[in-house]
Amino acid sequence: MSTAQPPYHLYHWLADLVVLLHVAFVVFAVFGGLLAVRWRRAMWIHLTAVAWAVIVEFFGWICPLTPLENWLRWSAGEAGYRSDFIAHYVLPVLYPEGLTREMQIALGLLVIAVNLAIYGWIFRSNRRIKDC
Repeated sequence: MSTAQPPYHLYHWLADLVVLLHVAFVVFAVFGGLLAVRWRRAMWIHLTAVAWAVIVEFFGWICPLTPLENWLRWSAGEAGYRSDFIAHYVLPVLYPEGLTREMQIALGLLVIAVNLAIYGWIFRSNRRIKDC
């Protein structure tokens, strides 16, 4: 019995999907607190995502999505990123050249600052509504 391998282009599309998921996670970690304005339960999911994003940046860890994407690209027979939309526009945002530990820590601090501002605004708004 032989095991059929998925076609190479399937790996390529799956790798692109992982990159899009990665970008969505980053956007959610930075701005997802805005969802808590409307849906309070989203706050706990978002704060968990923020904690993960900050820990990854502060400790210089590699997000598990990165090795998954690289494995999918390797499985697709790609040595590097091809010059398509995903590779040209999305990947440089996630993997900028010259990323240093100091820049990673600054990014982690930026995530914290943006979310402190968002949640501060939410809590101040709630307090004003309750005081009325």
